[in-house]
Amino acid sequence: MSDSTPPQSTSESIAQASPQQAPKRSWLRHPLLRRWRRTLAFWVGALLVGLVALVFAHLADLASATFRGVVAHSQWWPWLVCPLGFAGLVWLTQGALKNTRGSGIPQVIVALEQRSSRTRNALLSLPIAVGKLFLTLLALLVGASAGREGPTVHIGAALMYSLGRRLGLYGKRTVSGLIIAGGAAGIAAAFNTPLGGVVFAIEEMSRSFEQRFSGLVLTAVLLGGMVTLGLMGSYSYFGRLSESMPLGPAWIAVVACGVLGGLLGALYCRLVLPAQQGPLSFISRWRGRWPLRFAFVCGLLLALLGLLSGQHVFGTGYAETRSILDGQPVVGHDFLLWKFTANVVSFIAGIPGGLFSPSLTVGASLAPWLTPLIPGASLSAVGLLGMSAYLAGVTRTPLTATVITVEMSHSPDMLIPILAATLLASGISGRFTPLPIYHALARQMQETLAPTKGSAS
Repeated sequence: MSDSTPPQSTSESIAQASPQQAPKRSWLRHPLLRRWRRTLAFWVGALLVGLVALVFAHLADLASATFRGVVAHSQWWPWLVCPLGFAGLVWLTQGALKNTRGSGIPQVIVALEQRSSRTRNALLSLPIAVGKLFLTLLALLVGASAGREGPTVHIGAALMYSLGRRLGLYGKRTVSGLIIAGGAAGIAAAFNTPLGGVVFAIEEMSRSFEQRFSGLVLTAVLLGGMVTLGLMGSYSYFGRLSESMPLGPAWIAVVACGVLGGLLGALYCRLVLPAQQGPLSFISRWRGRWPLRFAFVCGLLLALLGLLSGQHVFGTGYAETRSILDGQPVVGHDFLLWKFTANVVSFIAGIPGGLFSPSLTVGASLAPWLTPLIPGASLSAVGLLGMSAYLAGVTRTPLTATVITVEMSHSPDMLIPILAATLLASGISGRFTPLPIYHALARQMQETLAPTKGSAS
């Protein structure tokens, strides 16, 4: 009789109705397959990030060269291109592309700290990565004093995160590892500094580095750097300087660069961080109330700075930095003021773009001031000290600034003096800016995302 037959559970009836589904699900969840998918995501993702970083670097150089060609044709072009370009970029980032603004590193930090998958998807989606790439190129095309390294971190993290999701990797620690590896691989490929990428991953991207995934993360970062090495060969970003700092009076430069780098770095952070109260609070109010007009005015100020500097403040500043490190500067002593101000103006305008490369230029421009005052110090050596110290003063990451500078210049003998200068600069900057700039920007971003914190993961 039918009453004697016990009722089947829902799961049993489903299994009988489709007998192949249950084995398939268990096969997909097999630990070995899951481990291979995770490894595949880290390795393939790192190679992809390295390739994208190389293409991005080439296009960024092309964009900067195009703007320089336009300026060479007529020095009045910046007065039209810069303000209209800045306003246009802010207009483009008002809607769905708002998460492409700024450096990109704060977005990655927020994605690491957020539990909401909705927030992570909004910050690290593929459309955001593609938008970040093209809008940063547009920023360089209109003359912004910005870098591509921060955006490369954002793009790399987004690529790795998106690849992990498509491979079905949703574990919290795996997702965090993918984001960290993607961002750090971006730094490694952007500067051809694999060790710098590893240190950046530990010092800046993750304050609670997961031991369980450290092997995969570090391997992915090194793979990203090896892509550059394999395709571009063994080269240093600023050439093989092989500088050294002899013991004696020349070490005065270490203290001088550390102090000035820390003070200037702290000043930069105070100027670019939106202040809700105080003497600079009007900047935040104006930018919030009239973003397009504010960006237009910033573009006009940048054009003025370009005129005052002999058209040298635009772009990443690579050529100007290289000339100082080669001992044949193409800029005057006043370039330090103009480039510093151009970096501030470009950042507060609210357009996409990083601050790594422009910060290196500001720091290197300390060398023409200090070298004549310090016996036994060469212009190139002081330039390396200045660029690393100022970068550490801005970002408060002395180890990253040290390793990146040594790798970019192929100057291992400068390791100890550079490390001393960066530690001093970071300590001095910390006296005036309690929170590092990227984490301060990330905190402000989190405050705007507060209503979505309770979203499901």
